[in-house]
Amino acid sequence: MNSLVVFLQAAEGPAGGAWGTIAMFGLIILVFYFFMIRPQQKKQKAVQEARQAMKVGDKVITAGGVHGRIKEIGETYFIVEIAESVKIKIDKASVFAVSEEAPKA
Repeated sequence: MNSLVVFLQAAEGPAGGAWGTIAMFGLIILVFYFFMIRPQQKKQKAVQEARQAMKVGDKVITAGGVHGRIKEIGETYFIVEIAESVKIKIDKASVFAVSEEAPKA
């Protein structure tokens, strides 16, 4: 990347170098896209796909740390049973993880 900066500075010459400045801004935008924006979009897509794959009976953990089992799935919510006969309605966006079954001893 340092050689690119040197090359762009050399290309500016005595006339000012508006093109060099534009190229540097373009390079900064590309770096932000590939190292920050794109990975975050991939992560959000994976989380969304995991939420859509959840089904009744799956164990889940909410953003607040509540563990439970899905009893009903709505368009924007889950009904989660957190204890026997204790059910709560939570937004789908607040479910971040599906807990794995603990190995039986």
